[in-house]
Amino acid sequence: MTARRRGSSAGSLRFPCVRCGTLLRREPGHPPRIRCPVCRYRMYDYPRPCAGIIVLKGDRVLVLRRGHPPKRGWLDTPGGFIDAGESIDGAARRELREETGLVVGRLEWIGYYWDRYYLKGFGYIPTLNFYFLARWRSGEPRAADDAASVEWASIEDLGRRGARMAFRHMTRVIRDVQAQLNGGVRPERRAAKPPARRGR
Repeated sequence: MTARRRGSSAGSLRFPCVRCGTLLRREPGHPPRIRCPVCRYRMYDYPRPCAGIIVLKGDRVLVLRRGHPPKRGWLDTPGGFIDAGESIDGAARRELREETGLVVGRLEWIGYYWDRYYLKGFGYIPTLNFYFLARWRSGEPRAADDAASVEWASIEDLGRRGARMAFRHMTRVIRDVQAQLNGGVRPERRAAKPPARRGR
């Protein structure tokens, strides 16, 4: 996720204004600004929320082999973008079911992690990734949706530097799970829990 694509830096990519169609590019700054010089329409690079589940089976973690860009062929964990009106844990369970066919029981909160995701024609967008931990109960995972294959991988191997994980934050997630299993806590990412579920 950290590799910069040739010719696709934040300042070089152009995309149409949603109001008038003028070709735009991100202006330098933090966060990057997107403002149309013709109609003055302003876009904000809001983070897109994502949710995922780390499923444990003994000392092994359920991982997917990505079947589509970005990062096709790299290891991933079950998860994805949260739909409008969906709860965080509900999105995590849906993604797990869609990508592997598995249903799990109780979820334990792990933490939230910043990253970015590449959209063709738009560039990198910021993502805020919420993670839960679950224990495998029964059933065989089956690759579905955008996963090419599924496998159980050693948590020790996934936590090592150089593991071929699709997105930068995932190695930190795995290491936090290891710390959690060993009785440790990382307060900088575990302090804020997702909001309580409310009726719709």
